[in-house]
Amino acid sequence: MPIISEFYGIKIMMFWNEHYPPHFHAEYGENKILVDIQNATVLKGVFPSKQLKLVLAWCEIHRDELMVNWENGRENNEFIKINPLI
Repeated sequence: MPIISEFYGIKIMMFWNEHYPPHFHAEYGENKILVDIQNATVLKGVFPSKQLKLVLAWCEIHRDELMVNWENGRENNEFIKINPLI
């Protein structure tokens, strides 16, 4: 699964040709979540509170880029890297 961004020990990833709704995967240690891009909400999984806030804020900031990646993935095209939180 391609890593599209990484910050503060959090990995953000997407798969090609994924199911709807548009989403991405995030991992922090043993914790994993699926995040709805449009609503910046967790679809599945659990994250520590601090890291969850970072991921959801990052999602809001990069929503347009995430949607471009979503469409790229649906068409089996290459994903673009997205800037991390700094």
